[in-house]
Amino acid sequence: MKNSVRFLAGLLATASLSTMAHAGEVVGNVSDATGTRALQSATVRIVELNRSVDSARDGSFIFADVPAGTYTVEVTYVGAVAETRTITVPETGRVEGNFALSGIGGDAILVMGQSANLASSLSRKQAADGVSDVLTRDAAGEFPDQNVAESLRRLPGVNILNDQGEGRFVSIRGLNPNLVSTSLNGVRVPAPESDVRQVALDVISSDTIESIEVKKSLTPDMDGDAIGGSVEIHTTSAFDRKKDYYSVKAEGSYNQYDGSITPKGSLDFSKRIGDDFGVAGSVSYYKRKFETDNVESDPWTTTDDGTAYSENIEYRDYDVERTRINASLNFDWRASDTTTVYLKGNWSQFDDQEYRRRTTFNFEDASDITATDTGVAISDTDGTIEVTRDLKDRFERQRIRTVALGGDTDTGTWKFNWLASYAKSSEEEHGSIDPIAFRSKFEDDGVAMNWDYSDVRVPRYTLTGGEDLVNDASNYTLNKVEVTTHSDSQDEEYALKADLARTFAMSGGDLSLQVGAKQRWRDKSYDLTQTDYAKDKTLTMADYLGSQTYRLDGIDLGPVLAKSAGVNFMSDYADSLVIDEDGTLIDSAASDYTASEDITSAYALARWDSDTLRVIGGVRMEHTRNDLTGNLYNEDTLEVSPVEYTRSYTNWLPSLTLRWNNLEGNLVTRLAGYKSLMRPNLSDMAPRLSVNEDNEAEFGNPYLKPYQAWNLDFGVEYYFTGNGAVTFGAFYKKVDDFIVTRYYTDAFSSVTGATYDELRIAENGGSADIAGFEVGYSQAYTMLPAPFDGLLTQVNYTYSYSSGTVYDTDGAAYQTSLPSNARNTFNVVLGYDKGPIDLRLAGTYRDKYLDELGDSQEEDRWVDNHFQLDFSAKLDILEGVKLTFDVININNAKYYAYENYAGAKRLLQFEKYGPTFKAGVKANF
Repeated sequence: MKNSVRFLAGLLATASLSTMAHAGEVVGNVSDATGTRALQSATVRIVELNRSVDSARDGSFIFADVPAGTYTVEVTYVGAVAETRTITVPETGRVEGNFALSGIGGDAILVMGQSANLASSLSRKQAADGVSDVLTRDAAGEFPDQNVAESLRRLPGVNILNDQGEGRFVSIRGLNPNLVSTSLNGVRVPAPESDVRQVALDVISSDTIESIEVKKSLTPDMDGDAIGGSVEIHTTSAFDRKKDYYSVKAEGSYNQYDGSITPKGSLDFSKRIGDDFGVAGSVSYYKRKFETDNVESDPWTTTDDGTAYSENIEYRDYDVERTRINASLNFDWRASDTTTVYLKGNWSQFDDQEYRRRTTFNFEDASDITATDTGVAISDTDGTIEVTRDLKDRFERQRIRTVALGGDTDTGTWKFNWLASYAKSSEEEHGSIDPIAFRSKFEDDGVAMNWDYSDVRVPRYTLTGGEDLVNDASNYTLNKVEVTTHSDSQDEEYALKADLARTFAMSGGDLSLQVGAKQRWRDKSYDLTQTDYAKDKTLTMADYLGSQTYRLDGIDLGPVLAKSAGVNFMSDYADSLVIDEDGTLIDSAASDYTASEDITSAYALARWDSDTLRVIGGVRMEHTRNDLTGNLYNEDTLEVSPVEYTRSYTNWLPSLTLRWNNLEGNLVTRLAGYKSLMRPNLSDMAPRLSVNEDNEAEFGNPYLKPYQAWNLDFGVEYYFTGNGAVTFGAFYKKVDDFIVTRYYTDAFSSVTGATYDELRIAENGGSADIAGFEVGYSQAYTMLPAPFDGLLTQVNYTYSYSSGTVYDTDGAAYQTSLPSNARNTFNVVLGYDKGPIDLRLAGTYRDKYLDELGDSQEEDRWVDNHFQLDFSAKLDILEGVKLTFDVININNAKYYAYENYAGAKRLLQFEKYGPTFKAGVKANF
């Protein structure tokens, strides 16, 4: 130990003595040749000293402790002509050098259009410490897609999980979105939903965003809770541009199914107030109406002769209106030549009004079931056919707010960064009716039907008896009404962090020693107040009918409730309906919980930088404390008992990252090994219990351990002389304590004193392996003769393999791929960007993936492969004014989920949405 201390002291002394002769500083700024935009991640190199730095977000750079002498400074940026300059550094003082780069051929395309997005993204990828991919906007505020999730699907190794045709959750390298962390302007974003950690990124509009970076490997100065990767979103800054900027955009959106036109608009601005202060912000509004046609079936079983059929088939007709409002406001102050201070705020709101009319056929108690050539024939002879017609009328509001106050100081020798932040996410419902249901049971009434399964995605039925009975609304009496009086999920986090680094200029490069600490205080809660009303066979649905708009061919939903049926029915009968006191008590208490998660972390790292080699090694410590409360109840006495648990644990997370590039900088190789973790869902740990009407229970598990993973990443990238690159990356992850849902049948609970047909609980399993590779090719073909010099392509492919141990209801273990792991994904973008024309056709494919674990392997839920085409066009009609046109989901890609039951794919869910068209105008000032 003493020898180690002496060695370190000697090293610092040597470094300090060596810096005494380094009296000068070289500072400057890098921008495009038009003076419009600062260029981030330009590589600035002092050739004779083998020293290099990357320009900051505002284009600035600094070299400290430069010996007196004459040097060559070289600046490179993807897609730009390299610039060199000779400078003379005096014994004391500062030398300034600003660089204005032109695109290949002198074209201002360097900061405008698709080529600008490509050049900026590749430059940041090239300069990054570890393995990462970046999406950026150009100087005209253009981002590739409409929301964050849709944009991210263009990157290698990134898969998007859709919700009703829209991208929502991000999966990186085939891992569940729950293993992906998200931050906004350096602030960790909590989840609005009560039961997950992942953030639905469709809440955030791309109109407010400057860049999105997906970091796939970690260094010690980063939060360690990211096994899939870390999504880092940055909004605009006044120092991103060299000139003031204002932009207004107005669009109309049209969904082919819905047929209505809805508005979308945004305002984006950036203003310098003097040389050292700036303000930037944006506001966007988007209302989208669309419809979804859906069919679901579950569970599947077999007849005596082995013919598979579904005991429960639902036809669902969705009418959805979603409204997104986003606002950001950022203040930046250059307090001195070396220090900037910023205040960044972001506010996002997502409103989801959903109406769902559903017709459900249930044959669980039917006994007359016989096989046909295409399916089964079912009658109500000696058994029951149950038909339910219901309505969901639900309004849900999600909000995400973040505030970040921080400062960055860089003297070239010392670096000090600090950040104080607050984030809050929420999801609320008030007065939702989910559902109001009317039911009829047919028994020896002559009702019979044939089911045709020849289309594996859409089962169709034909009534062969009792058609008048089945389609008579007066036969359907009130089965239940559930009103969500109050559903409130709150998740907020306060955080403080600070980082301090000292750089020593040494022979052949720079050595930096860095330490930092961070404290996070997180509180998450969920409070549900629900009123359950008992059935009433004197009330029917006949007076509350509406018209259906179901479009799956050959299917008639029969009588359906009007969208206003729930509200009108409760207005008429709320005072006379009988409240199910027991059900109301249980449903309202079972889901409630509170959870705190306080994380104390600290790290130390050493960093070596030369013009060809970068090494970053160190260790991070994270200590976690949880305080959990929930409710358990005894089904015999119906007594609700609050329960509390406290737990804590510490994780040590070492890492080592190597980055090597040749002197020209066009060949970059990376190797990273590190340990990371992901904490369990707070809702899974909360000591609570919920039971559904089928006597299936779900328990919380306060003893869950976090996922822990050892990760290895390798990457090699070659950047072309022009605007383009070919990249390759490989990865391997060994995940321990992987969390899976265990299923127990006929399980008795000593806590509640009841036996459940099925009991589900999250438990730590064994280990899981994830491995794969990524290949990418990007190129702007500026070397071609006109008019082909405007062509651009981006292609990437990812292969991801995973295997983990899960358990069926009998406790038997089996190997399967991990949830959300799509084995093959690829993206292709064909673009043309020249003069007034900007065109882009984007295709995205992902393989099937495991969505949910079932009671057994053949009942696991799989989502089928997906290929989607999107098109966008922009046309400049006046200086600063352009027309825009977008088509989303040109090919009407559909959603299909299934299980591999009885030797074949069996439908679980099928949806179709139709394409969405957008047209508008945008003006920049």
